[in-house]
Amino acid sequence: MTFHQYPNTYVSQVHLLVQDVKRSTKFYQEIIGFRILSQNERQAVLTADGKTPLLVVEQPEGAAPKQPRTTGLYHFALLLPSRADLGSALLHLLQTQYPLQGASDHLVSEAIYLADPDGNGIEIYADTPAESWTWNSGQVEMATKPLNAEELLAIGNGTPWNGLPEETIMGHIHLHVAELQEIEQFYCDGLGFDVVLKYGPQALFISTGGYHHHIGLNTWNGPGAPSPKENASGLKTFTLAFPKEEKENITGRLRKLAAQVNEIEGALLTQDPSGNKIKLVFS
Repeated sequence: MTFHQYPNTYVSQVHLLVQDVKRSTKFYQEIIGFRILSQNERQAVLTADGKTPLLVVEQPEGAAPKQPRTTGLYHFALLLPSRADLGSALLHLLQTQYPLQGASDHLVSEAIYLADPDGNGIEIYADTPAESWTWNSGQVEMATKPLNAEELLAIGNGTPWNGLPEETIMGHIHLHVAELQEIEQFYCDGLGFDVVLKYGPQALFISTGGYHHHIGLNTWNGPGAPSPKENASGLKTFTLAFPKEEKENITGRLRKLAAQVNEIEGALLTQDPSGNKIKLVFS
């Protein structure tokens, strides 16, 4: 999983707003397989390995339902260490009878899709070997084909499900945005990502270090989609991990784009042109 290590830039954590933190914590433990790292009456910090925070669920004051046709989270994606682990997770999900929204073979990965009780999208996936990915003129070939669930279940049959494997990481995030031209400038010119796939006129996939994508961006909720209300269920922030030597460069490039940048405890807080809030950490 070197695509999610120094010197690459990658998503390390996602912070969600939910209507009922107890309900969400139960779901993320029992259905997804997280462990609780810490919690209080309003918030739970969730982990796969018992030490690294991957997901935060928070119940804000006056928590409201997720708003349709807005910018924000399309899904966050948990990357499992192996195909056998994905097969084990699929069997677990089928046994719980929790409703799935889809399952696909994307050539670069195999993925299962569902949503939490608030409608926040979740992808659970495993990558295919990077040497099998096809690149043409800097663009990675991806597709949406039916998942071979039967084969995956057979491969995972010898791997008992005991929650998320400790090696699970936040593989990528996929966002609803209001438009793509200014968004591409922000993420590529400002944050240093590379475009790896333009999926028609409505979606863009970007990464660092030759990964198939660390961030997906789409306008499927409609061009000009508004930001959701502050207390609505959905994405509060997501965290991007950068090499520490990039901090000054990133700050300068974002300010050149007239993006708002605030520093808090060594991290930078900013937001993309569609209002998606981002925490930048440097280590």
